[in-house]
Amino acid sequence: MESDHSSQTSTPSSRSNLVLIGIDGLNWGAADDQTAPTLRALAEQGAFATMTMPVPTLSGPGWATLLTGASPAQHGVVDNTFRGNNLALCPDLLSRAFHQDPTTITFAGASWPPLVDPNGVGPVIHHRAEQSSFGTHRVVSRDGETLGYQRCDAEIATYARAALRLPICPNVGFVHFCDADETAHLHGSTGPEYRASIAQIDTYVADIVIGVQERVSQFKERWLVAVTTDHGHRPEGGHGGGTPQEVASFVIIAGFGTDTPAMPPVLEPTALMPFLLAAR
Repeated sequence: MESDHSSQTSTPSSRSNLVLIGIDGLNWGAADDQTAPTLRALAEQGAFATMTMPVPTLSGPGWATLLTGASPAQHGVVDNTFRGNNLALCPDLLSRAFHQDPTTITFAGASWPPLVDPNGVGPVIHHRAEQSSFGTHRVVSRDGETLGYQRCDAEIATYARAALRLPICPNVGFVHFCDADETAHLHGSTGPEYRASIAQIDTYVADIVIGVQERVSQFKERWLVAVTTDHGHRPEGGHGGGTPQEVASFVIIAGFGTDTPAMPPVLEPTALMPFLLAAR
């Protein structure tokens, strides 16, 4: 980072910066100390809550609920086609943060395009064309379905880390990784392939945390790092139903340069977005 920017900070008013990391299809039990040391350390350092996702436990409805705070009946996303959705009426976490404070810079990166790509179905994260044209809302979309999620997750991680190196970086970000979900579909959620995918994603989370720590040290910024998932997987792989594995979700939140906010041990999925906004 260049020295002529060293006095600049990207925190609007008195709020903390926030990055929400979404790991698609993550069974928390598979993210043990050996497989996912960064995730476990964040949970130990910060606060941890369980969530029960509504059925159908699919990525479209799940992320729409978590990111907008709206129920499936409100946002209208019932499957991964996004047909007939009401997302235009349901502002997402980044949009809400911007409307709280128009100086807020936002970033979203995802390897599953429906979450962020303005040219596809959805997206759950609003395009906000005016802020996009000004460079204060940045979106990176990669097509993991076509190019492979291992490759696209790695690219998203690179962009997220680069965003944290900017002299004035995003104040609120959402970063999504999807290879664990894809691997569970292909190999199940109990074998070495699934754990290897989680381990790789854990290194991406570690890199984001390092970037946050560097900003706290250099700019004296306050940061919150949160992690969640949209659904779990049955042992043989697959989701959509209401088994305990499929509906199981969680949220971790940890403060860097600031206190970790108090969080109840159980959180409703619709409560995550407003909780994160209030925590800043």
